[in-house]
Amino acid sequence: MDLTELTVHELQEKLKNKEINVSDITKAYISRIDEKEKDVQAFVTVLKEEALKKSEEVQAQFDNRENNALAGIPIGIKDNINTKGIRTTCSSKMLENFISPYNATVIEKINEENMITLGKLNMDEFAMGASTEYSYFKKTKNPWNLSRVPGGSSGGSAAAVAANMVPFALGSDTGGSIRQPAAFCGVVGLKPTYGLVSRYGLVAFASSLDQIGPITKDVKDCAILLNVIAGHDEKDTTSANIEKKDYTKALKNDVKGLKIGVPKEFLGEGINEEVKSRILEAIEEYKKLGAIVEECSLDIAKYALASYYIIACAEASSNLGRFDGIRYGYRSKNFNNIKELYKNSRSEGFGEEVKRRIILGTYVLSSGYYDAYYKKAQQVRTLVKQEFEKCFNKYDVILTPTSPTVAFEFGSKSNNPLEMYMADICTVSVNIAGVPAISIPCGVDSNGMPVGLQLIGNNFAEETILNAAYTFEQQFKFREKYKPEFKI
Repeated sequence: MDLTELTVHELQEKLKNKEINVSDITKAYISRIDEKEKDVQAFVTVLKEEALKKSEEVQAQFDNRENNALAGIPIGIKDNINTKGIRTTCSSKMLENFISPYNATVIEKINEENMITLGKLNMDEFAMGASTEYSYFKKTKNPWNLSRVPGGSSGGSAAAVAANMVPFALGSDTGGSIRQPAAFCGVVGLKPTYGLVSRYGLVAFASSLDQIGPITKDVKDCAILLNVIAGHDEKDTTSANIEKKDYTKALKNDVKGLKIGVPKEFLGEGINEEVKSRILEAIEEYKKLGAIVEECSLDIAKYALASYYIIACAEASSNLGRFDGIRYGYRSKNFNNIKELYKNSRSEGFGEEVKRRIILGTYVLSSGYYDAYYKKAQQVRTLVKQEFEKCFNKYDVILTPTSPTVAFEFGSKSNNPLEMYMADICTVSVNIAGVPAISIPCGVDSNGMPVGLQLIGNNFAEETILNAAYTFEQQFKFREKYKPEFKI
């Protein structure tokens, strides 16, 4: 039995029944990392010795019958989430040697559960990208086809889960950075409602859009991890103070009477025909399961993308101002005065995509352009929220593709930033509105590449989309039908 093939809830059951121990699980995953990391390149930092040591400590607690439900389960962490005493690089030269002095709130919660961190996972630099081609360290490969991207920015997290190098992982989602790589890699990715999961300790890209969330093998694992990381945090002023829930109880495997709206704008021009076919097949499946599916209109798609990139870049320009070569991070050796120190440190420390977005963000915030761009984008944001509110007055769930295409080949979009930005067309409106959305695999195209189905819910209606995803998953059984081939 290959332990790395199992879901988290299957591992929990075997631990509970004493069929395996914590060291067995940790060693199996470390062995899998040794085997596959050279091909997939998902990790920035692997914590082998630390993981093995922790596994022995947790097993000793098991033997004394003192432990939590997720104790001993390994996890991977996206490398923009602060981990005390461990490198947190954001996959940037700017933070190449930065050791975080504190833990993010989600890491504190994971540590309280006695879970075992296997390492920090690769990403697009400072979470800016849709392919993980913009990492300073390496290009993560898609386990389904190593010549294709895993998506981004949480590409390392999605690829590591798909390749069975971690049973689940944490990512962050600013405009689709959990859902799009989950779709590309044939796994499950959830972007929670803004404020449900604390952002304290997440290195900020765009503070009003960023949200930490789970990437998992199946929907039940997604609910299990959400149970751990969700909740109010006094350290995060945007954290929502709502009642604690058990999201696993929402998984009823029943969608009879569920009202699903399918916006026609998300199945029109620009959506690959094979992606569209898989989505339409999934819609028919929902109808057979008793859901009420209707075409609707969300006439904001064409405005949402432009609005998103103005807001996100403006906030990035502000958030990344702290990386100046003085306080911390990379410092240039070539300077004669303070102005040159700032300029050279930032020019040498940031990659091309990050610099592009800082420049764009600074421009839209500058005198004379603020009203024309940034203020207008915020007004569009209000319209986007209102459109979603109108839709949710009629429907329980909104169904769209996660991405207009399947995973594309390396280099095919990275030389054309506008084409790369279009990869986010189906996901960005969710972040602008702050609502939750989940991506689940719903089939493959003719080349065997996974297609992602996105289910969007109303604010704090994670239970609704988790159950809708779970019911489809139980019927479709994607993991039983398809597996990554690691082909080149």
